[in-house]
Amino acid sequence: MHATAYTYDAETRTGSVLLDDGTPVPFDAPAFDAGGLRLLRPGQRVRIELEGTKDTARITLVTLQTF
Repeated sequence: MHATAYTYDAETRTGSVLLDDGTPVPFDAPAFDAGGLRLLRPGQRVRIELEGTKDTARITLVTLQTF
């Protein structure tokens, strides 16, 4: 699934993304670390993997979107 980086805290490696419908979804450090990224800037397009339903969605992976 694709999303847009919304917030990111480099110290805690946590943040949030906006789904294409505008829904914000937070991610934790393990999800960020799983993608192998070092930095994330708001506005970057990312690929995410979600676990759970839309109401209880949890991001398990954040990585840059590649074409």
